[in-house]
Amino acid sequence: MKRRMMALFLTTAMIASMCACGSKDDEKKVYKVATDTTFAPFEFENDEGDMVGIDLDLLKAIAEDQGFEYELEYVGFSAAVTALEAGEVDAVIAGMSITDERKEKYDFSDPYFDSGIGMGVLAGSDIKSYEDLKGKQVAAKIGAEGCAFAESIADKYGFKVVQFEDSATMFQDVLAGTSAAVFDDYPVLGYEINRGIGLSMPLPMERGSSYGIATLKDENPELVKMLNKGLANVKESGKYDEIINTYISK
Repeated sequence: MKRRMMALFLTTAMIASMCACGSKDDEKKVYKVATDTTFAPFEFENDEGDMVGIDLDLLKAIAEDQGFEYELEYVGFSAAVTALEAGEVDAVIAGMSITDERKEKYDFSDPYFDSGIGMGVLAGSDIKSYEDLKGKQVAAKIGAEGCAFAESIADKYGFKVVQFEDSATMFQDVLAGTSAAVFDDYPVLGYEINRGIGLSMPLPMERGSSYGIATLKDENPELVKMLNKGLANVKESGKYDEIINTYISK
């Protein structure tokens, strides 16, 4: 009798243990994704105080297609990249250009938007070329491609680059007359100009590039796979074009 009771106890314990393990394994991973705070039309606060934009809508559509869950952290571009490298988040979606240098540290999704760099100046400004920036100060965002491009030509054209944490602050610096120009992603400048911010772009777009969703190199291959598959499906379904056309008119 004792042996049968002991066997029953052990069997019950094993079943309970297996159930406990199963419930733990079945817990769904929630990916932490960092993004920028002000990078319209990719992420920005609308008039109702809600965060919206191409990046946010696209990530939502991809996640719904692939069935994964995520939490967004609005920390700014520089802080987002820092958090990714520190292992505090799983991915960054923030209009991040795919470059050879970055590919040494990050795994990117397939490109989801083709972009480039633009120079913005006050509407009606006499600045029509890079030569006109000699002896002046220009604004750019820390860690962004616009900043890298501005710094690459600063010595040649004799201007100083001042870095800012977010696009809104550097735009205000130009509007206030402190900086003579701003270098930022072309679609971002175009969006703000169309909204009547008071800037203009006297030169064509420079240095075409593509945006991708970044993960730390070799850390989240399963997420990259889902991002790529979801992006392909969202494009095929027409949802991608719907999202782009919501924020960028043709």
